[in-house]
Amino acid sequence: MALELNDALDALQLSGIRRITAKAKQTPGCVLLTLGEPDGDTADEVKREVGVSLEANDTHYPPNNGKEHLRNALSAHMARRGLSYGPDEVIVTCGATEALFVALTCVMNPGDEVIVPTPAFGLYESIVALNRGTFVALDTSKTAFQIDEAALQSAASERTKAIVLTSPNNPTGCVYDEASLEAVARFARERDVFVVCDDVYANLVYDDFPYRGFACRYPELRDRVIVCDSFSKPYAMTGWRLGWVAADASIVAQMAKIHQYMVSSVPSFVQRAAERALEQDVAPARDLYRDRRDYVLQRLEGMGLSCVHPAGAFYVFPSIERFGMSSEEFCLRLIDEAGVALVPGSCFSAEGFVRLSYCCSMQSIEAGLDRLERFVRDLEAAQA
Repeated sequence: MALELNDALDALQLSGIRRITAKAKQTPGCVLLTLGEPDGDTADEVKREVGVSLEANDTHYPPNNGKEHLRNALSAHMARRGLSYGPDEVIVTCGATEALFVALTCVMNPGDEVIVPTPAFGLYESIVALNRGTFVALDTSKTAFQIDEAALQSAASERTKAIVLTSPNNPTGCVYDEASLEAVARFARERDVFVVCDDVYANLVYDDFPYRGFACRYPELRDRVIVCDSFSKPYAMTGWRLGWVAADASIVAQMAKIHQYMVSSVPSFVQRAAERALEQDVAPARDLYRDRRDYVLQRLEGMGLSCVHPAGAFYVFPSIERFGMSSEEFCLRLIDEAGVALVPGSCFSAEGFVRLSYCCSMQSIEAGLDRLERFVRDLEAAQA
């Protein structure tokens, strides 16, 4: 018998974001506006905690779900945002990536369907595929990236098991409004589906902070809500690979099994540092990103590139539909002809758009936008 691998892998592709970024890095002088990685460094007081922990020989197996002091701190941190999860309802994970994998794996059976409002981060589709499920895209591009209740109902079937919410959104930066959240709440009640909340940008909402997301607004649905979060974005800790997942105790008990057999635990000696990170004030970073957003929007408007104004995160998602080419072709030509890299909308199940990340330095943003503008003007001249 021929050797066979897991056929669920056949349809999976490596990250398009990383592929475009790799091409850009191989292009001399190319300006990268691709990755969602803050340009700042982890706070010194957070980094120092790792040294203290190592000096104290904190190098042995920790509890699988995370040390008690960190789970207590995460419980208190979420309480300040209006979320009520006890320390025993929290699992410390290897980033939000593991948190999302654990969450969806916990609720899915083969053949189940998961609705994801698109544009969306490609990770969700990959996790659904690995769990032998069906990814159901709910296109929000015609409704200013908000959720239309009729469209949501039309996307459902008897196999619908969950919906994934990302607010603020990657790649659009949009925050779901009250009508969108209420539509999802009615849907979750009526159809008995799980709501997986990817809250990694919840601390980076510009005009309505502290942000009250889905889990905050509908505590009566906690039996079907799972919250995934991360240290990466608000605390400039992408390389630490630290996050958490929180849910009702009955769900956490099952997720803990997946987490234990997948990674056992996160490293012991970084958990004091993680607790210290939660004490950091993210307001300066939020203000910095807001200023960058305003600059980027002003520049894009001057180029005639329309986009829905982001209310959080650190991305804009302008339309390039008028140029009559795919987002992949647009971005590849942009690298080759102008020396600046953006991410094709096709990486987010949304053709006709590109994602621009503004969490890099202002020098890179200004240089990248100058090059983008020249590229746009050349395209316009060719169309004239």
